[in-house]
Amino acid sequence: MIASLRGQVLSVGLDHAVVETGGVGMAVHATPATLGGLRTGEQTHVWTSLVVREDSLTLYGFADAESRDLFALLQTASGVGPRLALATLAVLSPDQLCHALSDGNLTVLTQVPGIGKKSAERLVLELRDKVGVLSGTAPAAAADAPPRDGQVRAEVAEALVGLGFSAKQAEQSVEEVLAGDGAALETSAVLRKALAVLGPR
Repeated sequence: MIASLRGQVLSVGLDHAVVETGGVGMAVHATPATLGGLRTGEQTHVWTSLVVREDSLTLYGFADAESRDLFALLQTASGVGPRLALATLAVLSPDQLCHALSDGNLTVLTQVPGIGKKSAERLVLELRDKVGVLSGTAPAAAADAPPRDGQVRAEVAEALVGLGFSAKQAEQSVEEVLAGDGAALETSAVLRKALAVLGPR
């Protein structure tokens, strides 16, 4: 994992920059704000995330570690790849994104091209707990008092219906997840597994 780069900026393009480190020029994709802070010929330090695909290795760069961590967190949500995650951070600052997810502010999230109302609802449902931990604002009692099975079942089923699935589909998918290892999981984890069972809409 390439966690950061330090070196001379060889060039700055519209969507990426080339940073020389150890004699190698590394292409780093970044948001306009990050690229705007780079100057050709000057030294820089960027936090990075390497996305590995079967046919490519793509490096994404960020001005701070928080943005890099949020980039990785966004990709844990259903239907979010590196391009959409980067677009989200191009539109919203880390603080704006964390608050929007924590508060369930769909209006802010749908400002990002490619994120509609249902996608925003899914992001909130899947990432609200995680972003609280990442930003250090999660309630301390949450880890000490996991929801009971019945509460998890009801909350996840309600969330799935809110995302457009039928009550029957919601109940069947939750039942399938809980029949496995779901009994020991928190609501957000059960929801993610249920969404995986149902497949993309």
